[in-house]
Amino acid sequence: MKLSAKRDQLLTEGFCTVPGVLGPDMLETLRAASQSLIDGMTDEQRDRNRSTGSMIITWRHDAFVELIASPEIEHLLGDLGFADCRFSSGYVISKPAGSPPLFWHHDWGAWNHPFSYEPVPGQIFLMFYLIDTNRENGCLRVIPRSHIEENPLHAVLRDAHSDELSRAADLSWDEFQERPDDVDVPVKAGDAVLGDSRLLHSTHANDSEERRTVITLWFHPDFEAMPGPIRGFIANMYNPPHTNWQEPVRRRMAKIAPCYNGTEPALEFSRERLTRR
Repeated sequence: MKLSAKRDQLLTEGFCTVPGVLGPDMLETLRAASQSLIDGMTDEQRDRNRSTGSMIITWRHDAFVELIASPEIEHLLGDLGFADCRFSSGYVISKPAGSPPLFWHHDWGAWNHPFSYEPVPGQIFLMFYLIDTNRENGCLRVIPRSHIEENPLHAVLRDAHSDELSRAADLSWDEFQERPDDVDVPVKAGDAVLGDSRLLHSTHANDSEERRTVITLWFHPDFEAMPGPIRGFIANMYNPPHTNWQEPVRRRMAKIAPCYNGTEPALEFSRERLTRR
């Protein structure tokens, strides 16, 4: 199944949704794995991530590695026309009931290279929500085209995931406000949300009585076509633990690992978007 219209939306608007990617069995497995990790959080971790919810790296449970290496994701990326996709990192991000909005931010950290201002994405996020989302329980919201167009919000953003933002120290800050150009992205459990990592995005507060969990994974399409310093930057983000993965998963993970053996030094992390020349 080709998803050319979805691909076009992702490239031009910065995001798209694809319904029904994960089935009921996979969702139940991910829900159980997520809950086991969330139950192990300390009070300090909960306080420190009041805005985001949990920020638990996906390496912490083999169920998420099975998802990363799954045929569902491989086929989804292929149907979208993305070749040579590599994986770098992912998180279980779970907003408890009664938690504040997630702050506006983007996820790209290689703004100090001209490649980052080109139309093609160096990194895309795949989000899988484990329950249906809506405005009340903290659905995603995005600013379309902010991945390639300058937006007034760029000029006022603090460093994303700083301690003060993660703790939601001041909800009057610009990062927590609704914007005139934002769009809600409600989905059903098991749908895939894809976005360019340069896209400005946030969530509404979770005003419901139920926890809202999303699995966020970062992939990098057309990896070998990227400049060497960008490939080095991406490879440095990939740090799997020593583990006893099953052989099919080991083979799949080896295929999507972002390896870099070039001579140019890897870019240093930079979240500051420069004025486009």
